[in-house]
Amino acid sequence: MEIDSALTLHSDMMQELPEKILIVDDEPDIIEFLNYNLKSKGYLTETASNGVEAIRKAKTFQPDLILLDMMMPEKDGLQTLRELRVMPDFEKTPVIFLTAMRDEKSEITGLQTGADDYITKPIKPELLATRVNAVLRRMKKDREQEEKMILGDLEINKTKYSVTYKGVEIILAKKEFELLSLLASKPGRVFLRNEILQRVWGSEVIVGDRTIDVHIRKIRQKSGVDFITTVKGVGYKFEME
Repeated sequence: MEIDSALTLHSDMMQELPEKILIVDDEPDIIEFLNYNLKSKGYLTETASNGVEAIRKAKTFQPDLILLDMMMPEKDGLQTLRELRVMPDFEKTPVIFLTAMRDEKSEITGLQTGADDYITKPIKPELLATRVNAVLRRMKKDREQEEKMILGDLEINKTKYSVTYKGVEIILAKKEFELLSLLASKPGRVFLRNEILQRVWGSEVIVGDRTIDVHIRKIRQKSGVDFITTVKGVGYKFEME
């Protein structure tokens, strides 16, 4: 019985968390309609009735996608999107504009501002679901491509925390992986020791001066290839043979 419970728990933990959508519109009926339809598709939702509230809730809810009405009081959709796009947390968050305006100029303006799609009202449930799925699928694919580095015969997958060289997997500890990923992110560039410590271990963790050397030695031993060059008295850099 205990084994079955453990397996069930493990299976539940392995399931992907539902994607989160922030719905922004000043019309309560539309908010209710969108909220009901998206929840029925398995999404987690949060709502806002204007741009000011949308930005505040986006910061705490951290949505995977934002449905944003263009015409709203206090701060309209275009203003809201411009503000979101300069925030590091939301510069790549997909946004779909919702609007009653059907002219081509409005659509072009919305897309040029940084929206990923544009849906005109009245909104049909199946069209909404299709467009949301398409944007989220595209976002996930783009993210996976960004998280994968291929350098000759070496592949570093930051999504799966995996490293392979000539098709053979190299098993690295978490900090070893992060150290290799950092150096490989800019081949040929010398990373200073202090910079490496800050970016891999952070300022809250106190580590010894030899910590980087130990981790690099382990990476070399496990890979059987020396990707990392020591620049004496300065730092380290990644170089392919």
